Amino acid sequence: MNPNPYLTESQRIRLQQVCVGIAGAGGLGSNCAMHMVRAGVTRLVIVDFDRVCASNLNRQFYFSDQLDQLKTFALRDNLLRINPALDLVLHEQRVTEENAWPLFQSCDVIVEAFDVDATKHMLISTLLPYGKPIVAATGLAGFGKSNAMRVRKFGSHLYLIGDGISAVSAEKQCFPSSPRVGIAAAMQANTVMSILLEEPL
Repeated sequence: MNPNPYLTESQRIRLQQVCVGIAGAGGLGSNCAMHMVRAGVTRLVIVDFDRVCASNLNRQFYFSDQLDQLKTFALRDNLLRINPALDLVLHEQRVTEENAWPLFQSCDVIVEAFDVDATKHMLISTLLPYGKPIVAATGLAGFGKSNAMRVRKFGSHLYLIGDGISAVSAEKQCFPSSPRVGIAAAMQANTVMSILLEEPL
């Protein structure tokens, strides 16, 4: 089964062959995974150690009856409702400098979907030398400023989505919300699709 009937045969075959890694299954990762599965991606490696909590439901692809479940398992269940034939590899652990490459070396593209800047930088600096495309995000908190969200490419393999400015800040009352997090996640998924199908960004 493929939930996207608009793919050409060559696109469908291509998307069945490739694998996308997702580092973090929160607001970015869960929604990005959902968009990619709907677009036709069938093989994913998903890594996250966290559990679904009530504060996640304002922006993440989970539901109230999944509270306290591991995000990897909850996301698996939700994605399989879209396409039961998915090939999903789940890792319930933190991504570190030591395990990042072993976890994602089988992937053709890697999505950085962490909340913490230091962890974002760690993943990018660790994996970038291996030459795999990395699609990361920064600057997506708050509301509005939709036109400030964009894709920037650095070097040959790093794609950065967001406005690069709007960080989460309790002091400034700037929090992650579904609209802007969703825009960033959709842009990440769209960038992955453009890389996989060799379409213009």
